[in-house]
Amino acid sequence: MSRLHIKALCYQGRGPFNLTVQAGQCVGLSGISGSGKTLMLRAIADLDTHSGHVFLDDAECQTMQAPQWRKQVGLLPTESQWWHDTAGENFTSAVELTLLKRLGFDEDALSWQVSRLSSGERQRLALARLLSSRPQALLLDEPTASLDSANIQNAETLIVEYRRDTGAAVLWVSHDMEQIARVAERHFQIHHEALKEQII
Repeated sequence: MSRLHIKALCYQGRGPFNLTVQAGQCVGLSGISGSGKTLMLRAIADLDTHSGHVFLDDAECQTMQAPQWRKQVGLLPTESQWWHDTAGENFTSAVELTLLKRLGFDEDALSWQVSRLSSGERQRLALARLLSSRPQALLLDEPTASLDSANIQNAETLIVEYRRDTGAAVLWVSHDMEQIARVAERHFQIHHEALKEQII
């Protein structure tokens, strides 16, 4: 079980931001387009230049090599990256078949050509890829934006169960306030360069 703690985080002229996501907790993050939600997740994941401090329990981001940090603090971007031709080649960890099935896939999905995947299929397979690596914290950037209602429910349930079973801290960006109410214990909005806690 791991706590994600952000202290005086600044990036691209925004901040400082302070936020703590307790172990096993989901915090929803919202804000108007361009407010910096995605940039915040990228800074926390050590993908973009930033100042301040980000901790996973007592381990600080700055004390780790970036690949080691990102293995523990996993980011699911809105548009996932695929470097190889077939879906399975893009998994760096062994994927459990039950995980694929929970997201509506059979094992043969790993042999599918990435170029033929729909946006929804890419999003679900990217979630499977992320959870397969067993990160201790999840940074989710609109993880269900391309999914239909049935697959949204499947994905939400899977993430909630992963959080409960592993004690992972989850920071979940969404424009859907009903979704935030379903999945999160707390909700913050980026407003005028500040984090404002909202009532769920």
